[in-house]
Amino acid sequence: MRLGVISDVHGNKVALDAVLEDMPAVDGLLCAGDVVGYNPWHAECVDAVRERNVPTVMGNHDRAVATGTEFRFNSMAGAGVEHARETLSDDQVEWLAALPDERVECDGRVKIVHGHPDDPDRYTYPDDFSPHLLGDEDALIMGHTHVQGHEQYEEGIVMNPGSVGQPRDGDPRAAYAVLDLDALTVEEYRVEYDVAEVQRVVEEAGLPRKIGSRLKKGR
Repeated sequence: MRLGVISDVHGNKVALDAVLEDMPAVDGLLCAGDVVGYNPWHAECVDAVRERNVPTVMGNHDRAVATGTEFRFNSMAGAGVEHARETLSDDQVEWLAALPDERVECDGRVKIVHGHPDDPDRYTYPDDFSPHLLGDEDALIMGHTHVQGHEQYEEGIVMNPGSVGQPRDGDPRAAYAVLDLDALTVEEYRVEYDVAEVQRVVEEAGLPRKIGSRLKKGR
């Protein structure tokens, strides 16, 4: 079984479209949270994930939009949350509010969290990966850091597919990964997308210009 893994879409429909078009044949998709926030296409990204019935966990931006719970947000993040609240339908907000902090999929073989198995808001960078993060699952999927990486241990795989919509690992291309549960391997992918178009719509929506400008640096 091959699974496409995405995370931290952050309302960037242009990047999400590029990822879905670029992705090789897979048997299903998984999402490690933060479908909304920052970029202006919150509704379109929620719909894209919902319509594909992608098992998804709640990210901190998803929670902030759905419940009003803030998370040490800077001005850019706060503006994205407010924009999402203003543009999402009640039904879309309800979908976000119903997302769990953790999912176990594929007959217990895959666990998905946003930040850390013990704390959905804890940043867990690839340098912090450890076999001790694993429970009974064969693969643990995390997001939140926007930094792509994976490690393979005797106990299983710990991975972060990177951010679709706002990478922060120095590579501005949209990130995703493919997890092969039969071979227990991970393939990491990056794909170019039209950053200039995102920047244009960010400014058109009245969002902070830096949301778009930082996309060119992947920071």
